[in-house]
Amino acid sequence: MNPAKNPPCPSALHNSTIALAATLCAALLTGCLGVPDRAVVVQDFALERYLGTWYEIARLDHSFERGLSHVQADYSMREDGGVRVINKGYNGKKAAWDSSEGKAYFVGESNVGQLKVSFFGPFYGAYNIIELDPNYQYALVVGPDTDYLWILSRTPELGKDVLQRLLAKASALGFATDQLIYPEQGQLPPGE
Repeated sequence: MNPAKNPPCPSALHNSTIALAATLCAALLTGCLGVPDRAVVVQDFALERYLGTWYEIARLDHSFERGLSHVQADYSMREDGGVRVINKGYNGKKAAWDSSEGKAYFVGESNVGQLKVSFFGPFYGAYNIIELDPNYQYALVVGPDTDYLWILSRTPELGKDVLQRLLAKASALGFATDQLIYPEQGQLPPGE
C-alpha cells in the first residue's frame, strides 16, 4: 500500500489526534497533581481545623506572587463541598493589594492532606501538606515537584526553632531553601 496514494481516513486522523491530545492532557494534569519524590503528605488531616487565615512565612519565587509582601491565604468552605481559597498580598510597586480567588478539592480521601487547587479555570495544581503542627499552627506545603514550596503559619511570625526544622526537612527533600523569599509580615500597609 502506498501512503501517498491512500492517505489515512480524515476521521481516523481526527480520532488519533484526539486520543493523543487526551493522553498528553492526562499526563500533564497527573504531573501537576503529584507529590515530590520522598515527600509524604500528612495523614489524619482535618479540613475543618485547617480552615481560616494562614500567613506566608516563606516561599519559592513564582511570577504569581512576585513582589508581594504581607501574603495571606484564607480558606473557607464552598457550597459544593470544596474549599474557597482567597490569596492576597500587598504590591509595593502599585501601592495596592492584589488578591485572587481559587477553589480546592481533595485528590483522594478527605483525611489526607493532598488537594488540588485552581485559580485559572479548569487547570489544577498540587497542594500537598507534608508537615502540619498537631495544633494546626504551622504547615509546610509543596507542589508536585521541588519548584513549589510554602511555609505557612497562623501568626505573622514563626518561631526560629520550628522554621529551622521545616527548612531542614525541605532541604533534605531537595528544595532550594537558599532561594526562599521571606515576605514582610510586619505592620500592614495603608488600606488594610
